[in-house]
Amino acid sequence: MAAPIAVRDTPRRRLSRARGSMAGMRIVVVLVAAIALLASACQVADEPTDTPRTPFAWATPTTGAAVQLPACDWAKVISVHDGDTIRVSINNGPYLRLRYIGIDAPEVASQNGPEEPFGDEAAERNRELVEGKEICLEKDVSDVDQFDRLLRYAWLADGRMVEEVLLEEGLARVVTFRPDTKYHKSRLSPVEAKAREAELGIWGE
Repeated sequence: MAAPIAVRDTPRRRLSRARGSMAGMRIVVVLVAAIALLASACQVADEPTDTPRTPFAWATPTTGAAVQLPACDWAKVISVHDGDTIRVSINNGPYLRLRYIGIDAPEVASQNGPEEPFGDEAAERNRELVEGKEICLEKDVSDVDQFDRLLRYAWLADGRMVEEVLLEEGLARVVTFRPDTKYHKSRLSPVEAKAREAELGIWGE
């Protein structure tokens, strides 16, 4: 039996083998890139395109429904004192007195004096709106007033501002204490003007 003929390993043969190896690597890289691109395209296709994106939409703790609210802190209303003052608990903490920013409601009867016209009506309406409910509290500039009451705008879970509701029904008037004037011109004053024109509540006296 004849001995196998040894093939001489020349530089040309080594170069040919190297080129073949590099070509194989290029094919592998192209295949991997194609698979990654296809997977990415499938992932994008699976994402819904009609999902509403509202950067200021927050899920309410009671209903989970998305409503338009500013950045604010949720609190539980423990009790209502009158048309513009309540007591709240934040994160199950101690009860805190809170004064709505931007409005002044008629006073209820107390040791400091008799009821002002529509004082009871304002307190009752405030009670209907917030007592026992979770509301969202928005800070302006000041944290508390001279009586150590929290100063906040109050938002209902359905997106309404409590101050606006009381103003539009003629159960409060706008008051301005600087520097807390964020909504004075843009929201509160226009609502008060409409109630005054319609002679609602205190404006009909």
